[in-house]
Amino acid sequence: MIRYGSGNLAVNLLGQAFATYATFYYIDHLGVDPALIGLAMVVHGALNAVLNPLVGHLSDRTRSRWGRRLPYITVGMAPLAATFALIWIPLVEGSTARFWYFLVVVLVYDVLHVVVVLNYVALFPEMFVTIVERARAASWRQLFGIVGMIVGVAAAPLLYQAVGWAAMGIGFAVVALAFFALSLTGSRERAQVGREHFGFFTAVRYTLANRAFLAYVAGGFLLQVTFALLQAGVPFFTKYALGEPDTANTLILGAVFITAIPLVYVWSRVTTRVGPRRAVLIAIVVYGLALMPFLVVGSLPLAVATGVAVGAGIAGMMVLLEILLAEVIDEDERRTGLRREGMYMGMNGFVVRWSTSLQAVMLSVVLSASGYRAGAAEQPESVVTGVRLLLGGVPPAVLALAFLCFVLYPIAKATSGRPTPWARSRG
Repeated sequence: MIRYGSGNLAVNLLGQAFATYATFYYIDHLGVDPALIGLAMVVHGALNAVLNPLVGHLSDRTRSRWGRRLPYITVGMAPLAATFALIWIPLVEGSTARFWYFLVVVLVYDVLHVVVVLNYVALFPEMFVTIVERARAASWRQLFGIVGMIVGVAAAPLLYQAVGWAAMGIGFAVVALAFFALSLTGSRERAQVGREHFGFFTAVRYTLANRAFLAYVAGGFLLQVTFALLQAGVPFFTKYALGEPDTANTLILGAVFITAIPLVYVWSRVTTRVGPRRAVLIAIVVYGLALMPFLVVGSLPLAVATGVAVGAGIAGMMVLLEILLAEVIDEDERRTGLRREGMYMGMNGFVVRWSTSLQAVMLSVVLSASGYRAGAAEQPESVVTGVRLLLGGVPPAVLALAFLCFVLYPIAKATSGRPTPWARSRG
């Protein structure tokens, strides 16, 4: 369980470092036209979204003596690490040439990332089949994931300033490859039964006809929007509401994620006692109430304390979302007789991918309505109200919709513990 979960450190290390610093590096340090990098990121986002269900469907249909998922992880993890390193080692000169280099390398990285990571996460419902197992495994996965997130975001500036961008990229790639390899030693695939035989569009139709999945993916999408708003809104909050330097961002977000590390185990115990559906409703309430003080706090210590409270709610989300999706996959097996983890993970990835786009729209609308002027030395007082709403007003409203989605989630505790045909036959 621990060895399998360690792979999440690699997933988040690569994902967070790329998402946080790739565009900054190419625009600010290499001098590439921001419009070109923006275009490349749009193409990257669209390809990533489309790849998720396609790769998931391919994985579900794969038949080999080594299993459905493990061959893709084994073959893809070294090229994925190497491609990530190449992002930070531009092999060409000139702004236009570096744009094309960035575009090509990122698209290759996208393909490899989806192939490896989707198959890695698709193992979770297959390896762990009871609520107790899933709660424990999810807590370990998220612990490693938070560590990877902290290293990928917080350690990156220290490294690229000390040893340079290329060395940082190579170092992160080596660490990620080591943890992917470690996770393989703890990864197992069960008996070869119930393989997908649908065509792609039929598989998509069956997936979208699942009421539990629709409730889950709508609620999960809304939760991801609030996470994105939190990360994007904190820099505006510290600058305009608190009047603090950029280092305050690290303190507030660090409080969120460091608090979440021990509390993933608390939420694991809560989940086994009350069931995933009830636990996620409790976690949403905790998370929403924790965000509201951002409407009024006026000092950095109080903002950090608020971040600690927010971390308590986020820890619950991190543990519970993958447990709930595993339940949806079990329920699908009862209906179809097939194990379709890949398609469900892929469709979930496709939908959740657009949460960042909605977050960007919401951020833009709130800031514009508050009178924010990009690049202005001074902002009107109404901007302070706007950035407070970005953290303490808008996310709780979005969470209220997410709460309703999970109220409508039809798999209650009474059925979520019932073994599937897969679970009954695994011995």
